[in-house]
Amino acid sequence: MSVTAITGARVFDGEKTRGALTVLVDSGRIARIGGDVPEGAEIVDGSGATLLPGLIDAHVHTGRDALALALRFGVTTELEMQGTNTADNRAHISGDDTVADVRSSGFGITPPGGHPSELFPEGFRPGPPAGAEPTGAPPLMPFSTTPEEAVAFIPQLIDRGSDYIKFMVDDGSVEGHPGLPMLDQATLNAGVAEAKRRGMLTIAHTLTVDATRMAIEAGIDGLAHLFMDQPHTDETINLIKDAGVFVVPCVVLNASMMGITGSELADDPRVAARLDADWDKALRSSFGHYPQGKIEDVLATVKALSDAGVDLLAGTDVSFPLPFLGGLAHGASVHHELQYLVRAGLTPAQALRTATATTARRFSLDDRGRIAEGLRADLILVDGDPTTTISDTLNTRAIWRRGTRLAV
Repeated sequence: MSVTAITGARVFDGEKTRGALTVLVDSGRIARIGGDVPEGAEIVDGSGATLLPGLIDAHVHTGRDALALALRFGVTTELEMQGTNTADNRAHISGDDTVADVRSSGFGITPPGGHPSELFPEGFRPGPPAGAEPTGAPPLMPFSTTPEEAVAFIPQLIDRGSDYIKFMVDDGSVEGHPGLPMLDQATLNAGVAEAKRRGMLTIAHTLTVDATRMAIEAGIDGLAHLFMDQPHTDETINLIKDAGVFVVPCVVLNASMMGITGSELADDPRVAARLDADWDKALRSSFGHYPQGKIEDVLATVKALSDAGVDLLAGTDVSFPLPFLGGLAHGASVHHELQYLVRAGLTPAQALRTATATTARRFSLDDRGRIAEGLRADLILVDGDPTTTISDTLNTRAIWRRGTRLAV
């Protein structure tokens, strides 16, 4: 692999802007920041552009085709929160620089018949995309109704390659299916404690304030959603802050649940050019299960959490290109989420951290999420300056995954 020198671009290193510096890429890594261009290097002129770390989506359900779409939008890593891309299944992905990298929880701990079964029409069985058939054993479905069952599934999930452990805490009320089977507090407590005892990161699906309280009482490390059933209070914000948990707000998902589509994003020519007809249709649709919700309440909660110093991570909950899972598209919705975070009151730089350094730190992805010597050369070069105009993240000029430039 030849040495690449990216010159003249302002560098946002995942935490701060460092001005215009030459970034040298060699053998898939960031070899040097600053200094002269070595003789024989391939030069990429970054004048008028900003170099960012590859973006990370901290909440997806994905497959190979979806990972390829994500990469076309500069999302170089997706964190799967329910699916089959565990360590025993993803060798074909980890070495493929035409798709985003992935980490996975495997399947979340939930009771039989619990969330997310209510989201799918009767008989619907999502499967892996063509060309991405899992190579390992069938996925482990950790259905649990007792503390003992939850505890017993933790080592099995670890042995099967789960990178972190997810718990579903959902009674179905937000999805229009109140009364769903739901983990009780004792089962949740036992499962979280066992996962943490074994050194695993824990994350909980929570869409209500009550579910959020349950997860925090159990000692969860992070929340895969932001509650949307009521406005925040100082008490709730302090509860989250004092627990030290991170939050993946998934504002784009909350908006979709409220019936707000992604049509405005789909109309953006920078997005439309990268979507096929199925994804365009999905993006222009919505979940629509919670029309009584107020997006203004969600945005106000995001701002309050940010002001309190809670770590926010950019995530979307994007999955399949189907209208009933609509309002979302791999890659594109990360940019939409960043726009929502800025609309909530975060600065563009704060929003960019949610999709780069902060997510890498909270998920212990120590080799990515920042532009620093020795890290993976997962990079996106965009025209303009997204630290002042967040929508400039869509002005893609070049994308690299492990130093390999994506052909676009």
